[in-house]
Parts: sequence; C-alpha cells; structure tokens
Amino acid sequence: MAPKTSSVSPLTGTAFAILLLIAFMMGANHVAARLAFDHGVDVATAVAFRSGATVLAVGLLLRMYRVPLRIGPRQRRALPAIGVLVAVQSLCLYSSVARLPVALALLAFNTYPLWTALWARVLYQHRPAPQVLRAMPVILVGLTLALDVFGAASGLQASAHWAQIGVGVAFALAAAATFGLALVLTQHEAGDIDGRWRTFTTLSIVAVLAMLGVATQGGFQLPQAPLGWVGLLGLTALYGTAFTIMFTVLPRLGVVGNSAIMNVEPIFALVLAWLLLGQTIAPVQVAGGLLVVATVMWLGTRRN
Repeated sequence: MAPKTSSVSPLTGTAFAILLLIAFMMGANHVAARLAFDHGVDVATAVAFRSGATVLAVGLLLRMYRVPLRIGPRQRRALPAIGVLVAVQSLCLYSSVARLPVALALLAFNTYPLWTALWARVLYQHRPAPQVLRAMPVILVGLTLALDVFGAASGLQASAHWAQIGVGVAFALAAAATFGLALVLTQHEAGDIDGRWRTFTTLSIVAVLAMLGVATQGGFQLPQAPLGWVGLLGLTALYGTAFTIMFTVLPRLGVVGNSAIMNVEPIFALVLAWLLLGQTIAPVQVAGGLLVVATVMWLGTRRN
C-alpha cells in the first residue's frame, strides 16, 4: 500500500513515465495472473507467490535503508485488520480476474473511491467531498456500459449475461469494498507509519493467510503447462518490481505511489489481454471503461 498524500505535486516527464510504467506492470500482472489461472494455478497459490516475493523485496529495502519502525498501540491494533482486509481484497480481485475479461474485473474494482467515501462516512462521519458526489453517477454509468449490464453488446438476455459474469463482478466489487475500507483505516489509524513498513507488515499478513489457504487445499496448485509457469512467474516479478520501484524511485522524484496516473491500469490490461489472451469487449464497453478511468483519474488529481 503506497504512502498517502494530501496534495498532488507537479509531475516531471521522468516521473510521469515511471508512473505509466508502474501502471503497465500492474495491468500486466493481472493479465499474467489470468494466464496462470487458465493453466492450472489457483488464486491462493498466485497470491502466496506474489505476496511472498514482494515481502522479500520490501524487506531488503528496509534493511538496505535501515528504516526505523515507529509504531504506537493504536497502530499496532490497526495493522492486523488492514492486513486481513488486503488479503481478502487480493483473493477477491484475482478471483474476479479468473472469471471475467481482465479489463472488466479491474474496471469494477476501480469503484473503490466510492467505497472509500462510504466507509469514511460510516466510520468517521466524514462527508464526501462534492467532487466525489458528482463523480459517483458518472462512474456508475461508465460501469453500466463497461459491464454491458443489460446484455445488449453480448447478444444475450440480461439474465443469461449475468449468469456468466455475476460471480466475477461480485468478487470485483467485494475487492473494491474491502480495499476502500483498508484505505480508510490506513489513513486514520496507521497513516503515520512509514509506507515501506506498512507495506511489509500488510503483505506479510497477506502472505501468511494465502499460505494457510494453500495448506487447506492440500498444497500449491502449480501450472500444468509452460504458459502457466510464464504467468505465475510473470505476475510475481511484475508485482514485486512495481512495488520496488514505487518505494525506491518515486520518493526521490517527489511523487507518491498512488498517483491518479496509475489508474490507467485497466487500459493497459485491456490492450494486453487483447494481444496475449485474445480477450475482446464491445466498443460500447470500451467507451464505458474509458469513462470510469477518466473519472477516477479526475478524482485522484483534485486538490484537497
């Protein structure tokens, strides 16, 4: 989970390019995950590989830079809850990717700013900013188009269409809801912890829970074909590399890791899934996806 920020800094050309690279790698990570799922890997195995490798990478950064850990009782209580929420989010999002076209899973997940506003209101009585209220219907309209809610683009009746996509959409929205809650708890309960330590502890919990999931199913479900290994190793390397860049290069450029530019991830995923997996969606769904991405980016670039 990336360090928080209260304002948006002007981007240099180098910072902009690196943010796009991170978005590309995150999108490619989900495409690689779908490739792995299509060749025998299960969700728990993928999350365990990805989280374990990233924990090792971030742990090396902590050791290299000798980052001190400053944590109080309130933060110590909050971190396990945040870790569990991120574990649920990871499992749900990959479960959605395994069932839906990758871009659609990520677009449904991109509703998390709405969930963040809801949880902040419920838990901390924070009124949503006017920009968030204006963005809500736009995001929902875009998502309606992207998911082809009425089945028009698919040529199926709505009931048949939702029989195909319903479970995947439910997993994506569950991932968005839990991620939104994790973001709110991070901001209010654990925001003062160094982002590298917060990521290390959070993903350590995710890795442990994923390993428990692997154990309950009798062990790792590894790829049954070479392409599956490409997918599993690819998702692990892409996710870990993106996080490493996020915490080493971006802070030196004065750019936070959760910049709105990275919300173009579904667009990269759409192109990559078309090129590598042969996944296609109708033009009206692409238009809906662009509407969702543009609105979420607008929310991310507004100044507090």
